[in-house]
Amino acid sequence: MSVTLTQLRSFLAVFRSGSVTAAADELVVTQPSVSAAITALAREVGTPLLERDGRGVRPTPAGDAFAPYATDVIGLLDTGRQAALEAAAASERILRIAAVTTAAESFVPTLMRAYSLEHPEVRLGLSVGNRGQVLDGLLGHSADVAFGGRPPNDERIRALPFRPNELVLISAADDPLAGGGAVAPSQLGGRTWLLREPDSGTRSANEEFLSANGLHGETLTVGSNGAIRQAARIGLGISFLSADAVTSDVDAGLLGVIAIDPAPPPRAWHVMRLAVGPPRPLVDDFVAFVSAAAG
Repeated sequence: MSVTLTQLRSFLAVFRSGSVTAAADELVVTQPSVSAAITALAREVGTPLLERDGRGVRPTPAGDAFAPYATDVIGLLDTGRQAALEAAAASERILRIAAVTTAAESFVPTLMRAYSLEHPEVRLGLSVGNRGQVLDGLLGHSADVAFGGRPPNDERIRALPFRPNELVLISAADDPLAGGGAVAPSQLGGRTWLLREPDSGTRSANEEFLSANGLHGETLTVGSNGAIRQAARIGLGISFLSADAVTSDVDAGLLGVIAIDPAPPPRAWHVMRLAVGPPRPLVDDFVAFVSAAAG
């Protein structure tokens, strides 16, 4: 098989955008060259990877299966190039970090500052998103290391738990159930639940609690942790959030906490890296630093 990088980049650009035109614009080439590259790639693989879908293009089942491997090939080559430049002292050392919103708004900046003080020669970058976006960045090789809650069941990701991630049920400070003894989940029937957007780990935690306890209250989707905290303050609803996201508001008396019995299962924050490709010393060093700092 003689697959070229041009073929792989063309395929991935169409795979992401669903359009040959958009892929050509992204790669700054002509549409015929993108189409030719995809046709040649399908011939090398032995099966069509993309098919027409109205005015756009969608992956075939074979294309869906092939895409992660194409992503790994391109990502590893880009990472290898950076590693080679770093080894030759021709480029500064760069570590790309991705973090879910709660982690980025609480402990990740502190870890980054502490690491920078010990390693001023390393430039750190941070991208923030929900769980789905962070995992996509890690698997797509646009991040070297990621912080999140529950890791995916994916053999390409190596995850290390390093600190507890306690969930607390927040409410308005004057909520009748806040600050008292633990209540049973059945006492929360009829309440409005504040949820993050789809693909958020916090949303999943709330939905799992509702499902496990047979609760069918109204839900209100709110697009950020800050918006959920504000909505809870004024009594619009209740929500499970990480204690790391709400401690200051609770301590200031701006939010109440409803104790639940039984409480949600214990959770942990994880630092994640790819298990694909050779180890990168800079990533190894950062993960070891995070583990030591937590310890």
